Amino acid sequence: MTWDVKRENGTDLDLDEVLEVYRSSGLGRRRPIADTGRMAAMVRNANLFITCRIDGELVGIARSISDFSYVTYLSDIAVSRAHQRSGIGRALMDATQKEAPQAKIVLLSAPAAADYYPHLGFTRHNSAWVLNP
Repeated sequence: MTWDVKRENGTDLDLDEVLEVYRSSGLGRRRPIADTGRMAAMVRNANLFITCRIDGELVGIARSISDFSYVTYLSDIAVSRAHQRSGIGRALMDATQKEAPQAKIVLLSAPAAADYYPHLGFTRHNSAWVLNP
């Protein structure tokens, strides 16, 4: 089984495939997947989208916004349930970092994933703030 991890344009992705990865990964519970217009805008407007495909099937996504110099905000990382714990998440993050090697990566973790990121070299930051609409 060979992974194809690469940068793709969000505008070129099939939204149904993307939504299936969100659903299968569990991330769909924290994203507006029922609002396809909003999800389409999220995918279309991200300027750094890394995917993982196995035999053409989309199984992983890293969706980011980056200035490619100082900071990359990794807003979503999702791996289909059948492929979790196989290293795809790490491969997606590594590919994201390679696209902007001088930029730090910032993310907000889902509570259930908070213990995952320190294993990848992330450090906890205690002054993040969120202003909801």
